[in-house]
Amino acid sequence: MVSAQSSNLGQTDSLLMMKSFLIWTFTLAVCLLVVGFPLVVLMATVGCLLSIVLQSVMPASAVLIVAGGLVMFNVMAVLIAAGVLTAKGIHPTQIKWLSWLHGKAEKAQTTVYAACPLTCEINQ
Repeated sequence: MVSAQSSNLGQTDSLLMMKSFLIWTFTLAVCLLVVGFPLVVLMATVGCLLSIVLQSVMPASAVLIVAGGLVMFNVMAVLIAAGVLTAKGIHPTQIKWLSWLHGKAEKAQTTVYAACPLTCEINQ
């Protein structure tokens, strides 16, 4: 009985870690695409210059190697960062600025209409 409960607990823990890793991977990829746009432009510029330099050495595949290297660098950076955050035990629901991810939107200001100070206190 005890071994069955500990096995189930181990499976639950591994599933939670896998879920956390996948959520971190999604979140970091979205943040890289949206917030990291200037970084992507900088990487594209460096990639263009690097492919021009490599064109003299490898005329057939310089652009393919540079583009593949940049894509692999981005994918590995996201996966390593997600792995580190998961290994440290940080779950995305613990991060305050990720409220859009777990469905708890911060309450915005309530709407106050311009005529309300004039008409709200009138009782007929």
